[in-house]
Amino acid sequence: MSGAAAKLAIFDCDGTIVDSQANICRALEETFSEARVEVPSRDRIRRAVGLSLLEVMRALLPSASPADHRHLAQAYRDKFFAMRTGGLLADEPLFDGMGALIERLADDGWMLGVATGKSDRGLDHILTTHGLKHHFVTLQTADRHPSKPHPSMIEAAIAEAGADPARTAMIGDTSFDILMAVNAGVRAVGVAWGYHPADELVAAGAHGVALAVADLPHHLEAR
Repeated sequence: MSGAAAKLAIFDCDGTIVDSQANICRALEETFSEARVEVPSRDRIRRAVGLSLLEVMRALLPSASPADHRHLAQAYRDKFFAMRTGGLLADEPLFDGMGALIERLADDGWMLGVATGKSDRGLDHILTTHGLKHHFVTLQTADRHPSKPHPSMIEAAIAEAGADPARTAMIGDTSFDILMAVNAGVRAVGVAWGYHPADELVAAGAHGVALAVADLPHHLEAR
């Protein structure tokens, strides 16, 4: 489905489609430990999930130099890839009901996209592993865009899908997702099962917050 009247639901990935916190935390902890940098708490790590890697490093190590941020970001990429290819990472499960929801939205005429702080490689792995990639018409990652909450990923998704911005919704679990939607002028839908609390999503400008996966369709259409 395409054209000026087409509607588009754009999903965040980590904390929205899949629960990937265990792997992200473990890889980052090992990266920091090997670099002999103080390892942040898992709560701080989870709060930074969704940003691009450089922004994650800036958030977790605000006093470090830009060169250190770049070094740690690359070290994390290398660590995560090595752990994945070595079979050292846990499964990244879909949140309960997410696979069925994605199929339902596609059947109901929604075009689907992803806007994520993950890399192309990381997103491809998730969607391929769970057999969902064929449902998505546009995939936007940190490899080609500024970090959330910059609206670039949403703007590119709308253009690539040929969607109507007035009928586009961004779905995410963090305030970064909500602020990105606000900055892009599209509907902002939070989810309560991810890494930022629901009250922060509302404060950031969410038009609604789904408490369960099955509630999402109710929040997607502007009312």
